Amino acid sequence: MLQFAKRLVSKGLKATLVTALHLSESMCIDPSASFSIDIETISDCHGGDGQPRGESSESRTLAELIRKLDRPAQPVVALIYDGFMPWALDVAKRCKKLGVAFFTQSCAVNDIYYHVHRGLLELPLSGGSVEVPGLPPLKPSEMPSFLYKLGSYPGSYDLVMKQFSNVGDADLVLFNTFYELEKEVVDWMSANLWPLKTVGPTLPSLYLDKRLPHDTAYGISLFTPTTTSNISAWLHRHLPRSVVYVSFGSMADLEPSQFSELAHGLALAGCPFLWIVRSSEQHKLPRDLMDSIPCEEALILPWCNQLEVLASNAIGCFVTHCGLNSVIEAICLGIPMVAMPQWTDQSTNAKFVEDVWRVGVRARTDEVGLVGREEVERRVREVVGRGERGKEMAESARRWMAAAKAAIGEGGSSDRNINEFVKELMSRASIE
Repeated sequence: MLQFAKRLVSKGLKATLVTALHLSESMCIDPSASFSIDIETISDCHGGDGQPRGESSESRTLAELIRKLDRPAQPVVALIYDGFMPWALDVAKRCKKLGVAFFTQSCAVNDIYYHVHRGLLELPLSGGSVEVPGLPPLKPSEMPSFLYKLGSYPGSYDLVMKQFSNVGDADLVLFNTFYELEKEVVDWMSANLWPLKTVGPTLPSLYLDKRLPHDTAYGISLFTPTTTSNISAWLHRHLPRSVVYVSFGSMADLEPSQFSELAHGLALAGCPFLWIVRSSEQHKLPRDLMDSIPCEEALILPWCNQLEVLASNAIGCFVTHCGLNSVIEAICLGIPMVAMPQWTDQSTNAKFVEDVWRVGVRARTDEVGLVGREEVERRVREVVGRGERGKEMAESARRWMAAAKAAIGEGGSSDRNINEFVKELMSRASIE
């Protein structure tokens, strides 16, 4: 949403990013970042430690914040809200502002959730395949985990379902994807569900169209990244497309046994690897094995600037949990993937990575739910190797990279959608 706000500002609008007080207290803001966007907080009665706290005098409700920002010379015309917060649409309507939903999961995943919410997809899932309009046939295991493993995370299941409780009342629905990547499902949803626009990819402009001169990084992180120069020096010591980058994002919680299998598989593959293991997870690493690998062949870090790593010429493969942001970043930078989905939307994203976009392969689990070391080795070699499948994935990744840049570039599908949205907002502002 921060990156989308930067795009709106570049088109002549003013944007304010609103986040929860407890989240703002844990954000790491790059001191060198230059923001043309104001950041405001609203209270959710939690502190930075996640524990409930009383309403502070500095906190404001969202409606109060809208009233504060709404001035005759510069009226607030729209509230763009995360789809997981449907209550925000009610606030927008009460304040007589445009209510615009912003979905951060793929159109495919939200198409599935919509059909479940409306009772059009029967649960529990059964049979060999599941048919959802606008999508290819999916195996039950390729559906979001909240549906495939029904009851596994009831709170999260309720969260994704509530997105659709009032979305039909939204003035517009935006998706963090681009039209060409999900053409079939976008066409179906546009014709049958809501007024919809794709506005991605939402990466810093440096990695896409380069039209926003100061947009070189996100500028905000949940964790403090390792110094870039240290990583760059290590990567520069390796041949082009030879390094395997491994990261499971900010939330995935792998079992120690999976850490062990993954570590042994990476060692067996014989490729140098850069592995992001959060500080809270590093005790799960098989220390004897890791200590036996030369530092030139393995670099373990608690966090990094992922875009800078993926943009390195040394990276030849991304072992990922298939969170949508990571998948989109890899696509935009032309990096093929080994998919190791963990939960939520990741299995569906992995299906598209392997069978629809053909930019990677999925590592299969064994009978106890682990991706074994031999499977890790085989899949990494398949992507990094010089065989026909590896060449096909690399070429497909290059084509999708070009398509992503074209979509957000001048006159591209997302650029046109953003321009139309800005024109509507400008028109509303002049009326008010």
